[in-house]
Amino acid sequence: MVQSLNTKVDLTMEATSFMGLPTYGKIMIGDRAFEYYNEKNLDDFIQIPWKEVDVVVALLMFKGRWIPRFTIRTRKSGAFTFAARRPHEALRAVRKYVGGDRIVRSLTFFQVIRRGIKAKLTRKKR
Repeated sequence: MVQSLNTKVDLTMEATSFMGLPTYGKIMIGDRAFEYYNEKNLDDFIQIPWKEVDVVVALLMFKGRWIPRFTIRTRKSGAFTFAARRPHEALRAVRKYVGGDRIVRSLTFFQVIRRGIKAKLTRKKR
């Protein structure tokens, strides 16, 4: 069994991890780390210390009323995508440790398309 990094837990809820195939488990937000534990396989876990978190990217739909998933980008290990049962509560708990300036909205579909078109046009001009 894995040892938790947290000494005090603020929030625990059911969540889904999207690392390859989706796996179901629980996220634990505490004073030292963001942790995910798989319900069925105890060896499948993710522990991200707060000092390792670079930015948290939230996908907002319907003007922020629905948050289907959020991604935690780290300095060294890459990005980890999660979907929580109550994402607003989870992001509020994360904001307490990460800071509001490092929680950002993801780009919309049309913003991604617009950036791609602008990049193609600037490459053709050169």
